[in-house]
Amino acid sequence: MAFHGKTALVTGGASGMGRVAALRLANQGAKVAIVDLNEEALATVTAEHDNLTAFTCDISNLDQVRKVVEEVESSLGPIDRLVHCAAIMPGQSIKEMTAESTNKMMAINYGGTVNMVKTLWPLMDARGSGDIMMFGSMAGDVLTHNLGAYSATKSATNTWAEVLHHENKDSPLRFLLICPPMVNTPLIKQAIDNGPGSIKTAGDDMMVSPEFIIDEAEKAIEKGQWVVRPGSAKWMVRLRRYFPGLLWKIMEKANKV
Repeated sequence: MAFHGKTALVTGGASGMGRVAALRLANQGAKVAIVDLNEEALATVTAEHDNLTAFTCDISNLDQVRKVVEEVESSLGPIDRLVHCAAIMPGQSIKEMTAESTNKMMAINYGGTVNMVKTLWPLMDARGSGDIMMFGSMAGDVLTHNLGAYSATKSATNTWAEVLHHENKDSPLRFLLICPPMVNTPLIKQAIDNGPGSIKTAGDDMMVSPEFIIDEAEKAIEKGQWVVRPGSAKWMVRLRRYFPGLLWKIMEKANKV
């Protein structure tokens, strides 16, 4: 870890990559606000380190986001780093998933990203420094069956972050988009029941660890990169770009369509 600040805010901090990021920052001496809606899991994680403080917030609600950021800065100090991991990942075909579920996912995954970044960015900008680390996904570029709604939310996030980077190359802030492949976290388990067959049959050996993703994210932000695609994500995105038809054939076979 090479975090240079004093206070960090980690969304989705009660599990998976958020938990790993929060604990690492806390071990380094940072005061870390972990934001989640799972109060039981929040209590479990905060008990692991004295530098962790739990906050509940629905990131799809802009008023709640503004309130929690104000509470964090009032109690822990100016936020030097945002690690935005929070997301949901239910899998289902586009035909079967309801409009309500689809819109809810977009509001959380993409809208939550916009809410967190747009709330913290002006505060960091005024102070002249800060890190904004946003989790997109390989799934935003590499498409598959029964994950269309999730992929759409991550496509939106990936696109928004890329344009953000190109519009703000001279900013004193450090922006990083992280696009992981399949990661062995509770998030991916949400897609097992109705998601792609490739996820259902994927063993632990086909997924990367959350620790690996946080390692790669830390290296990338210190190198001044604006995007990192760890592990298989890099070549899978290239496959999608240059051979989209082939990729769909691979997905059809993997998903037994």
